Amino acid sequence: MEIVAPLISFNWSLVMILITFVILYLIVKKFFFEKIHDFMEAREQKVKDQFASAEAAEKQAEEHLAEYKNKLEDIDSERREVLRDSKEFAEEQAQKIIDEAKERAQDIIRKAEMEIEHDRIIFVKEMKEQVALLAIQAAEKIIEKELNEREHMALIDEIISEDKSGTWTH
Repeated sequence: MEIVAPLISFNWSLVMILITFVILYLIVKKFFFEKIHDFMEAREQKVKDQFASAEAAEKQAEEHLAEYKNKLEDIDSERREVLRDSKEFAEEQAQKIIDEAKERAQDIIRKAEMEIEHDRIIFVKEMKEQVALLAIQAAEKIIEKELNEREHMALIDEIISEDKSGTWTH
């Protein structure tokens, strides 16, 4: 005869393990689970608060960034306006300088032309005086003696050479 062991056997040690487990669970639940639960909730709330503050800081940073971008755009447009005004002012000053230079140049040209005309008049007057003086000298020499053509040319050369010594000026 063979002895067959039952499929499920009742073991008191298994019951004791189960009772010990339940008692241990109740003790842990009473003293630790609430504290752990409270700690976990506090930690969860702290993380939520940190996320909320990070989002608020990010939103504030974005607002500041938008504000700075607007300020930069204002500064850039102001810079362009100042540059445009400076360029216009510089062009006006340059045109004034050019106009003044042209006016001065025209005054200098007019004065030079007047001086040249004055010098020309004086030169013509002096030349007429010199020619008249030479003519008088030549007439005096011719009157002194009657000359043939060769002597006449020699006399003219002599008068011119005498006059080069001082009375004839250019």
